[in-house]
Amino acid sequence: MKHLDLIKTMTLAHGPSGFEDDVKTIIKKYLKGKAEFSQDNLGSLICKKEGTSSSPKIMIPGHMDEIGFMVNSITKNGYVKFIPLGGWWDQVLLAQKVIIKTRKGDFTGVIGSTPPHLLSAKDKNKIVEKKEMFIDVGARDREEAQEVMGILPGDPIIPNSTFHILGEKMIMAKAIDNRVGCCLFMNVLEALWGTAHANTVYGVGTVQEEVGLRGATTSAHVVAPDICLTIDVTIATDMPGLEKEDTEIKLGSGPVLTLADATVIGNRSLRNFVLDTAKKNNIPLQYNTMMGGGTDGGAIHKSGSGVPTIVISIPTRYIHSHYSIFHYDDYETTLRLLLSLIQGLDEKTVNNIKGCPV
Repeated sequence: MKHLDLIKTMTLAHGPSGFEDDVKTIIKKYLKGKAEFSQDNLGSLICKKEGTSSSPKIMIPGHMDEIGFMVNSITKNGYVKFIPLGGWWDQVLLAQKVIIKTRKGDFTGVIGSTPPHLLSAKDKNKIVEKKEMFIDVGARDREEAQEVMGILPGDPIIPNSTFHILGEKMIMAKAIDNRVGCCLFMNVLEALWGTAHANTVYGVGTVQEEVGLRGATTSAHVVAPDICLTIDVTIATDMPGLEKEDTEIKLGSGPVLTLADATVIGNRSLRNFVLDTAKKNNIPLQYNTMMGGGTDGGAIHKSGSGVPTIVISIPTRYIHSHYSIFHYDDYETTLRLLLSLIQGLDEKTVNNIKGCPV
């Protein structure tokens, strides 16, 4: 698994929404000498690889942020109350370990709530909501939490998770959403180094996707792309309880072309180009619609006068939790698809996609 070390490093990095600096540092170190760096004023990292032509401009965004939390307050007994950064399902939180990052270092805690033994029969049947939870960091009181540990309101909190290989090629880690997207544009730019391509490619590590596609909005203004190939993850349905889904999305069966989600309808001409390219190169594709979520493409396609956009995703289980799972073969297949698309996106092709042939 050629790119496993990069995936491991990126998924283990700490970077909840609004606190993506550690991830940005890894990307810049990896692509040093292979891309030109700039950023927008929110902190999205723009990595430019110019080809034989400065246009068309191909934007490949992958958001750097992961879902996490922020310290909201500290009780008099030293328990940390928190707010979510991104979409957390209440059921996946209790008894999970987290890391609170402070100016005095990182401190481990566990998410707790009132023990079920002390709940009424009525309350035992209710889902515990985040607002009723707290983080126990082992502090005796508020003073120890603040003065000794340095925990303050506004400090970021991340899942305390490890990295695993299940079976031969299943990868289990946190932050797969969407560090795999970042890894993919990093590997794309690395592969393009020293090669000819009739366009300029912008791999963009966007910030704050999980809280409203914010970095995608600002970075698109900076890049002003002609085409956007959004890279993210999508929900795999090859698991118990999802057998009746209209579309089966299986791990190990190739990347997923999202035809529509809650924020963007894939550009039809660009979709056809992707289909033709995949067929020509014997690259398997899966398809889905996901009307309950969105990606950076939802913001980018509305930038400027409009940007033809499609979303290509890695099928993933258990997203928005402490651990997700994807199949490594899907990563390599997606990388091959992206490189094939870039080689075909010259000015004439892009103008045809945009509906203004030369």
